Amino acid sequence: MFIDFSAMTLELTAGRPDQFPRENSPAGRRPQIAFSGRSNVGKSSLINAVSGKKGPARVSSTPGKTVTINFYNAGDRAYLVDLPGYGFARRSAADKQRFSELTDAYLRYAAGKRLRLIIQLVDMTAGPTEDDLLMIDWMTRLGVPYLIAVSKADKPNAAERADAMSVIGNLGGIRDPLPVSARSGEGVKQLVSEIIKVI
Repeated sequence: MFIDFSAMTLELTAGRPDQFPRENSPAGRRPQIAFSGRSNVGKSSLINAVSGKKGPARVSSTPGKTVTINFYNAGDRAYLVDLPGYGFARRSAADKQRFSELTDAYLRYAAGKRLRLIIQLVDMTAGPTEDDLLMIDWMTRLGVPYLIAVSKADKPNAAERADAMSVIGNLGGIRDPLPVSARSGEGVKQLVSEIIKVI
């Protein structure tokens, strides 16, 4: 299957569950690959790396700015879905609750239907946080397949990297955790292959 990720564009921004693509529409029947992770883990940068260009995902210098679920149309073949970042301390309790409810609504809407895979990002320099572990438990309970993408793989030295991967390697998923770097390009081709495989 050929998917032109370079032609990917932001098609839909959803701040409420009733704004998700409807099942009776062509858009609602497209396979979806979601990207999940804490704020500032590099989700938008990785989506851009998959597309092979600077856009379409907007990379913010302010962590936690993504407060909606963004659907990127990949050549009318699939959606790459950017979920709101979690774990950002400066957000109010009400905002955190709203974002959590939106993500939960998305997983329940998509699980077992159009959602083929979640790319769960874990920061190699920070290791899995409590929020990461909660998200993985949440996906497991809902029966959502996931792949751990270990972001910022270009930053640690060899010893730090080995230590991080030994911990992250126990988090499960459809395959061994995949080190990735939007900056160096490490792991991006393998990630694209995994996305195409599940679509």
